[in-house]
Amino acid sequence: MEESMYEKRVHNLQREMKKEKLDICLIVDRENLIYFGGIQQAECMAIVIPQEGNPVGVTLWLDVDFIRENCEIDDIRPYVFPKQSLADVVSEVIKEMGYDNPRIGFEKYFTSFGVFEKLKSEFDVHKFFNAGQLIYKLRSIKNKHERVLIKKASNAVLKGMEAALKVIKPGISELDIAAETEYASMKAGSQGTPFRPQVVSGKRTLTTHPFASRKKIKNGEILLIHIGAKYEGYIAKMCRTVAIGEIPKEMEKIYEVLKETQRKVIAEIKPGVTTRELCETAGNFVKEKGYKKHFLSIIGYGVGLRQSEFYPVISINNDIEIKKDMVLDVLLPSIYKKGVGGPRITDTIQVKEDHSEILTNYSNELIRK
Repeated sequence: MEESMYEKRVHNLQREMKKEKLDICLIVDRENLIYFGGIQQAECMAIVIPQEGNPVGVTLWLDVDFIRENCEIDDIRPYVFPKQSLADVVSEVIKEMGYDNPRIGFEKYFTSFGVFEKLKSEFDVHKFFNAGQLIYKLRSIKNKHERVLIKKASNAVLKGMEAALKVIKPGISELDIAAETEYASMKAGSQGTPFRPQVVSGKRTLTTHPFASRKKIKNGEILLIHIGAKYEGYIAKMCRTVAIGEIPKEMEKIYEVLKETQRKVIAEIKPGVTTRELCETAGNFVKEKGYKKHFLSIIGYGVGLRQSEFYPVISINNDIEIKKDMVLDVLLPSIYKKGVGGPRITDTIQVKEDHSEILTNYSNELIRK
C-alpha cells in the first residue's frame, strides 16, 4: 500500500535521525504536530518518533477520542491529569520502545521546561540534541498540497489588505484598521492571524516587532500594514506602506530604495542561488544608495507552518541553496534611519522551476491616503 503524506514525512525524519544517530525525536510544537500528525486542533500533545518503527502519540485523556479520530498517528496514548503529566507518559513510551539511555532530539524553541525537566530526570541530559534545524529543513520544501494551502492563505491575506486600504484615514486607530483586515481575511477563509497584526504608524515603525495599538493615525506619517493569514495551518504574509498626507521626501526615497531592492532580489530567486548571494544583491544596492549602515543583514525567511521559519534564513551569514518549491518571505527589514526610516515591503514568494512567483501579488507602489 502506498505511503500517506504523513508516513513519508515520518520516514524522511527517521532517515535524518539515523544520520545524526538520534534514537528518539520528540514532537510537541503545534506546527510539527500538524506536519507529522495531520492534527490542527491539538493542545497538551506529543508525538514520540523512534529511529525505527512507528510513532506514538500522547495526549490528554479528555481529548483522546477526538485525537484518535483526526490524527494520522495510529497509536495514541492518554495521560490522566493531574495524576499524570504529558512527560510521564512520554517517558514510559520511550522506555517501552526499548530505550534506557537514548539520544533524544528536541525542538529547540518549543519544548516546555516541565517536559524537559522530567526527561532530564529519566535520561542522560548529555545525550539531548537540538533537532529543530533538522526538522525545519525537512519542512522547507513544500509539496503540492502545502502549496495549495499557502496559495489560499495568500488569497485571504490579500482580502485583508484590500479591506485595510478602504478604511484608512486620519483619526482612525491602528486597532480599528487591524480589525478590518482580520475580519476580511477570515471571511475569505483564514483561520486567524498567525502573528499580532503589525498595523503601526509614526515612530513605532522603526521598532523590530511592533503591533497595532489604540494610537490614531495622523497626517505627515507613514502607516505599515504587515499582516498574515492562515489556512489549515499554512501561512502567507505581506506588508505595504501607506503615506498619510505629505511625508518627508527622504522617507519616500527610502521606500523607493526598498521597493527596488525587493525587485532585484526577487528577480534572482530561482533554484541554485544561495541566501548569501540574495543578501549581497540587496546589500550592494542599498549601499549604492547610501543606506548600508542602516540596513540589516537578514532580508527574509522561509514561510510555511510558521510566518518566519528558521530554514532557510536569508542572511549574509548563511550560504543555503534555494531549492524548487521553497516558499520565502522577501524583503523583511526597513532602513533604520532615525526620523525618516521605517517604510517596509514584504511578500510571500514561491520558488518555481527556473524563476519565482509572488503569491501576494499586489501593487508595490507607495500607497497615498
